[in-house]
Amino acid sequence: MVSIDVWNASVDFPIFDAKSRSLKKLALGKVGGKIGSEGRVPIIEALHDITLSLKDGDRVGLVGHNGAGKSTLLRLLAGIYEPTRGASRIVGKVAPVFDLGVGMDPEISGYENIMIRGLFLGMTRKQMEKRVDDIAEFTELGDYLQMPLRTYSTGMRVRLALGVVTSINPEILLLDEGIGAVDAAFMAKARDRLKDLVARSGLLVFANHSDEFLAEFCDTAIWMDEGHVKMHSGLREVLTAYKGFDPFERMHEHDPTPVLSGNGGE
Repeated sequence: MVSIDVWNASVDFPIFDAKSRSLKKLALGKVGGKIGSEGRVPIIEALHDITLSLKDGDRVGLVGHNGAGKSTLLRLLAGIYEPTRGASRIVGKVAPVFDLGVGMDPEISGYENIMIRGLFLGMTRKQMEKRVDDIAEFTELGDYLQMPLRTYSTGMRVRLALGVVTSINPEILLLDEGIGAVDAAFMAKARDRLKDLVARSGLLVFANHSDEFLAEFCDTAIWMDEGHVKMHSGLREVLTAYKGFDPFERMHEHDPTPVLSGNGGE
């Protein structure tokens, strides 16, 4: 049974070449948390005293302002970052979807990139070979799949990456926002595949700024603030505390198809 447990975990990043306060501020904006003043080397306390227990079937939204530590927490949950203090344990195969472009090569064809990206996400070559035709049909890229990725527009690259990501069978799915640059009709099509992807996942943690997407895919939420877990409870309760109003009351007033942010989260 898949699970993620984190006990009193903190993640620090030392900045060895911090020669100006502006550099410290820039780094702080990338990872969240706050700047520590102990010692001669500035330390960014990206995450502080995180304790979480996530299990199979959990569908967790991750909210907080840019720089609050959402992306750093996702990387801790993925096992990419080790805790500086405390401990973590991950049981299950993790599919980290943080950047749609990771694992893709601009010099090779779309078909070859389907294979590489799938391997990066933990699939086998044989598994990806069975999915190629389905991915090709979904992307609607036609003959472009035989051309180098560098010839693609941004929207075409996103289509290809979405096709691969939504074809996998993850035990633990960690999604950071950053899916954008596609037309509304294709996004609606991608949304159906995202639903199926989440349904196949054992455990989901999804960082997103869209209340509609969070309401559709998650039932609980974690509110990150300055590297701390400020609140961990039901989705509606967390969003209401975070925003200062109940977003669920506004959702029924108008129901446009939301577009995922393309700013990459943090």
